[in-house]
Amino acid sequence: MNSLPTTPSGLCKRSISLSGHRTSIALEPEFWAVLEEMAQHQQQALAALITSLDRQRSPTQPLSSLLRLAALRHLRAQQLPSEQLS
Repeated sequence: MNSLPTTPSGLCKRSISLSGHRTSIALEPEFWAVLEEMAQHQQQALAALITSLDRQRSPTQPLSSLLRLAALRHLRAQQLPSEQLS
């Protein structure tokens, strides 16, 4: 995992362009690590993954919330096959 500067609250901030506008996203380092894993798995850049997720987002849903939920769903999907074997 990359060592990113964190805020006093422990969040790591990254800036990306979405629809031609720069935006900053603050997430816990653990969520960034899962998002990077997702991007690698899909063979795309992290910014491309975030852009594709953002396109599916409701206008009322915060981007950081969307990204946390996407990371959680990714982790849960990875656990399902092993749970089915038990």
